[in-house]
Amino acid sequence: MSGTDSNKGKSKKWKKILQFPHISQCVDFKPLIDMKYSYVIDQQPIGRLLFLQFCEEERQEFHRYNVFLDSIEKYEIESDENRLELAKILYDRYIRRDAVNAVDVLSEDMIVRCRQQLDSAHRELFTDCSTAVKTFLAGRPFSLFESSMYFHRFLQWKWLERQTVTYKTFRMYRVLGKGGFGEVCACQVRATGKMYACKKLEKKRIKKRKGEAMVLIEKQILQKINSKFVVSLAYAYETKDALCLVLTIMNGGDLKFHIYNMGSEPGFEISRARFYAAEVLCGLEHLHVQGIVYRDCKPENILLDDAGHVRISDLGLAMEIPEGESVRGRVGTVGYMAPEVIDNEKYTYSTDWFSFGCLVFEMIEGQAPFRARKEKVKREVVDRRVKEEQEKYSHKFTEEAKLLCKQLLKKSPKSRLGCHYGRYGAREVKQHDFFKTINWKRLEAGVEDPPFLPDPHAVYAKDVLDIEQFSTVKGVNLDATDDTFYSKFNTGSVSIPWQNEMIETGCYKELNVFGPNKTRSPDLILDLMPEPEKTGCFPFSRRKTQSARSKPVPIKDQCFLNKQNKIADEISS
Repeated sequence: MSGTDSNKGKSKKWKKILQFPHISQCVDFKPLIDMKYSYVIDQQPIGRLLFLQFCEEERQEFHRYNVFLDSIEKYEIESDENRLELAKILYDRYIRRDAVNAVDVLSEDMIVRCRQQLDSAHRELFTDCSTAVKTFLAGRPFSLFESSMYFHRFLQWKWLERQTVTYKTFRMYRVLGKGGFGEVCACQVRATGKMYACKKLEKKRIKKRKGEAMVLIEKQILQKINSKFVVSLAYAYETKDALCLVLTIMNGGDLKFHIYNMGSEPGFEISRARFYAAEVLCGLEHLHVQGIVYRDCKPENILLDDAGHVRISDLGLAMEIPEGESVRGRVGTVGYMAPEVIDNEKYTYSTDWFSFGCLVFEMIEGQAPFRARKEKVKREVVDRRVKEEQEKYSHKFTEEAKLLCKQLLKKSPKSRLGCHYGRYGAREVKQHDFFKTINWKRLEAGVEDPPFLPDPHAVYAKDVLDIEQFSTVKGVNLDATDDTFYSKFNTGSVSIPWQNEMIETGCYKELNVFGPNKTRSPDLILDLMPEPEKTGCFPFSRRKTQSARSKPVPIKDQCFLNKQNKIADEISS
């Protein structure tokens, strides 16, 4: 398989890098993991695949419940015109008491409700049924899974996930741009071949600007977010000179580049602007529900991926707001900051809806609402326009688009669209007539076709030679007092992105092999300790030390238990 596409970009030693340790090294991870179905199966991509495999291969009586759940997921993202037919098929196949594959854990009330509402074919028709099935699977089926070789294999994957990440984990490629504290480069994971963007934060530059808190907040927020519409953090590590955030690579460029450089005149047609606005809206919704205000929504920070979908990026100004509290701070970009931010008043999520209005306006008009492109004007003038002047609408706007922008750009947050339901304000914005053609379930599932497909051979960014070089930081010395901050940052792989990487690159499929006839492979047999590595046939040759992953560890080894207890506070959730 060494020449196939699935191995493109992988190191020749990738299987050695991702070699499973003996299970004896992993079993004590179990107390450190949230041992709930909702975590291991619903939130862990590899956990889910192994549970599906366990049911299909070992417990066929549970397999149909998983098939049913998959069918419900497909039903919920089906197009409106096809849902009624599919609803009837699902009811006849799984819900009816006399169905061949009847899901027999549903109450009579659920079955009656489904039958009565069948003709409506609304998206939430089978939600209660789905919840009931998951509750059943979380009981005895999940308990049996816990004692199986499939769960032990999950522990081996978690062990691999937690291995140390260094600069040797990656190959570095061309500079893509500049961040606030250093360059952003393309990089590739040696073991899997997956491409990412590496945002380098120079240690001396951070210290000189007293940016430690800001850098750590950005890292912690990125680590917390798991959304198709926000750039994901996959790894966080350090080198001698820099802290590195390894993020989703977005090869399609930013919206500013596309608004001003890709057409005969600036701006997008309404349908394209609507699609990008809807995906950004989903990203803002995800942040707000998590209690995070973004504070820097503008075209430069909205990036396109290879397929033409967009994601919110650069969360350097984002902030977590505890429930019931508000924040204050003149933070953001001139011309996109809401009036309450300019006046240094308290706010929660209102500023993001104002900035979102600026973004939608600029995508359609081809110009920001309060400042012409390349207009040389003082910040105070732009701030006065934001607070006092009414934006002007051209023929490019439909009535719905104009009304949306007007409601988002209200000077007072009390009358602004999206500001009446706290962290759930996105629901209000989604219901606006401008978005009435959007199928939100399909969009959120990533199955709607983007209006523009980036050319894989084009570079939607500045030439490397046009990217300004950072000057050398002088007069700053790093010492032991900085190590505490670095240790909080240097946490290695992020669980869900790492597992998705293993699946997407084919590593999971190729490595997830068991013994013949569904038996445990040697690395999964607790009583079968691995043999020490051979040292060769020459007694005088240098002896290799036994590698950590193949060295047997007695299950009750107190040293090992102590080590695990030490990392208990660190293990990722």
